[in-house]
Amino acid sequence: MRRHQGLGTFLARPRIVTEPTRAGSLIGALAESEEGRPADSLDTRILSMRRGLPSADVARALQIRADSQVWRLRRQRMIDGQPAVVETSIIPTSLAPELDRLVSRPGGSLYDLLSSEYGLEDEYEEQYLEVIMPTQEERSLLGIPPRTQVVRIRGLSMDTGGAPFDCFEQLYPATEFAFAISGSTSRHLFPTPGFQDWDVRSLPDAARDRPSRARAAGPRPPRKRG
Repeated sequence: MRRHQGLGTFLARPRIVTEPTRAGSLIGALAESEEGRPADSLDTRILSMRRGLPSADVARALQIRADSQVWRLRRQRMIDGQPAVVETSIIPTSLAPELDRLVSRPGGSLYDLLSSEYGLEDEYEEQYLEVIMPTQEERSLLGIPPRTQVVRIRGLSMDTGGAPFDCFEQLYPATEFAFAISGSTSRHLFPTPGFQDWDVRSLPDAARDRPSRARAAGPRPPRKRG
């Protein structure tokens, strides 16, 4: 049981254990809870899906031009019917041109879809984990009371060729999750936690139907060695 001043007493659920450093989808990263009970179900609600222009920091992380279009996909994840995670993915439209149509398919994961439709295999990730105070909207989406902190994970996913394809953000209620983290060699491709501009600007009306620019030329990060 947990008591929140002025709000009442709430039943405390066992923590869900997730492995944020494990490559792949959130579905694959979820492990058993601390009481040995796995999450029975993981459902997804699409909050928004739109095209836009990345901030300078996002463009730099994804190695694309600042005027290249990106998808911004925001989802709410439900574990056993309860709000659990809010996820945002920023993906270049040049890599997944019809993602807005395909992402509404029922079942499966985003990364399974990117792999099967576009050949984007999640080979390597870099992430930063911070504890922050969420916005009012984020609290509402996570179903948590005021003054409750969340764990924010921001990361970058690379494909098997070492090219980045997803800038993502995940928000977890700090009291609901435990995080299993394994050590690995870091390439330091992702900006430090001081990197705050995660915005995707709306497209000008004239550019909404314009084809996306190709990925900016430049050296790719080295392939992961086996």
